[in-house]
Amino acid sequence: MSHAGRQARSVARLAAVQALYQMEVAGVGVEAVVREFTDHRFGRDLEGQRLADADEAFFAEIVRGVVADQGVLDAAIRKRLAANWKLDRLDATVRAVLRCGAFELNAREDVPSEVVIDEYVELAKAFVDAKEVAFVNGALDAVARDLRTA
Repeated sequence: MSHAGRQARSVARLAAVQALYQMEVAGVGVEAVVREFTDHRFGRDLEGQRLADADEAFFAEIVRGVVADQGVLDAAIRKRLAANWKLDRLDATVRAVLRCGAFELNAREDVPSEVVIDEYVELAKAFVDAKEVAFVNGALDAVARDLRTA
């Protein structure tokens, strides 16, 4: 994959995390949020700066896939939480990052686990502190072992 293709996928992952967060906090449905991002966010200018291009099909695949497979994904994530923690106690952004990462680990075997984990750890760095980034890294690593060796 070309550098531009990798960058477009990275932008799609970031947008997917943002879309899932928006769905959770605003109660927006999956098709509405996919349409909003596709129509109003991708390929647009923001304050005079052109936003990076996104792999829109990949974005939609992640968002729709997380929603469709949320029960399986949440179960895989829950398995890796401390005994006294519940998924809804996690920060909404961390939940979105974990769900997107778990979706790719579960559904996209063509993407190496290390790439998926690295991408979402880098995204987490933009939103949460180092302790939560370390948690995302460990949780996704464990989820990868569970999902890809099962």
